[in-house]
Amino acid sequence: MRILHTMLRVGDLERSLKFYTEVLGMKLLRRSDFPEGKFTLAFVGYGAESEAAVIELTHNWGVEQYDLGNAYGHVAIQVEDAYKACDEVRRLGGKVTREAGPMKHGSTVLAFVEDPDGYKIEFIQRKG
Repeated sequence: MRILHTMLRVGDLERSLKFYTEVLGMKLLRRSDFPEGKFTLAFVGYGAESEAAVIELTHNWGVEQYDLGNAYGHVAIQVEDAYKACDEVRRLGGKVTREAGPMKHGSTVLAFVEDPDGYKIEFIQRKG
């Protein structure tokens, strides 16, 4: 068994695709419209779906916003340098919600950014 993808519902697919591809550097792997169901699925990631877990962005036509609730946590992405990654997100117009630095009660360097729909993305700096 392996994790295939994480699905996130998004209010504006083009805005979300721009964030995930241009700000986070993922690739659009595939996109499918389902007119009868009135939704579009777009899969983004850093590698092929056959090799890595990806993110499925689901856009239900006519829905512009979702209540994220309080159960969802975040998607984690490993980065070489969390400080530089935050600078790059800001430079590209993204939102940093927790600056890079050591985690409380530990030494792992991490940061948090937010996608256009309010989903949290954690950057975890590669050790060594």
